[in-house]
Amino acid sequence: MNINKLKQREIPKHVAIILDGNGRWAKRRGLPRTYGHYQGGLNIGRVAEYANELGIETLTVYAFSTENWNRPQEEVNYLMTTPIKEFEKYKSKILNSNIRVKHVGRRQELSKELLDIIDLLERETDSHTGTTIQIAFNYGSYDELLTAYQTMMKAGIKTPTKEDVFGHLMVKQPVDLLIRTSGEQRLSNYLLWQLSYAELYFTKTAWPAFNKKALWKAIAHYQKRDRRFGGLKK
Repeated sequence: MNINKLKQREIPKHVAIILDGNGRWAKRRGLPRTYGHYQGGLNIGRVAEYANELGIETLTVYAFSTENWNRPQEEVNYLMTTPIKEFEKYKSKILNSNIRVKHVGRRQELSKELLDIIDLLERETDSHTGTTIQIAFNYGSYDELLTAYQTMMKAGIKTPTKEDVFGHLMVKQPVDLLIRTSGEQRLSNYLLWQLSYAELYFTKTAWPAFNKKALWKAIAHYQKRDRRFGGLKK
């Protein structure tokens, strides 16, 4: 398998990934769960670069859900503070790439320090023309949909269209391909509206070990699918 063969066929415009298995990957190696989350965080940048090479327009990754606040406090604290501690180390690499960074999710519960980093990345990469990586952090689809409908009601939109709903969501593009790592086969409150006609791909590979070959394999499977969107091909 090589990149040219993949590019000869349809590349999905929007790929979404549920980043699963960080803790289990670390535990199998006798390491703390937080180390798995650290390596999983680093892998987001690597996979974004692979997506950019393929010409994927949008990559949306599920990094922290609205339900993840129920995890052990030590783990939550680690996930909330590590991006702040590591930012300066990777700042120049991110800003010098052609990848555009966007946050999707609730801002209310996030610290000012983390929001400042998010705002800086969004502002400084806004003109980048490569893959847009949307980091779903403190995101939940129930919350996204409820917020969208509440906003539309306040705006006086009584009979919203599909376009109205998409326009008020945090993630405004339908997903072509969903990838979930580490063997689980569920959606976990992720992009429920956007996934309506997505192709689903599940792999046993844990997220920290999900590499270029694994992404290419997922795309190759996608390219074999017959997408009819409820109709029949002539």
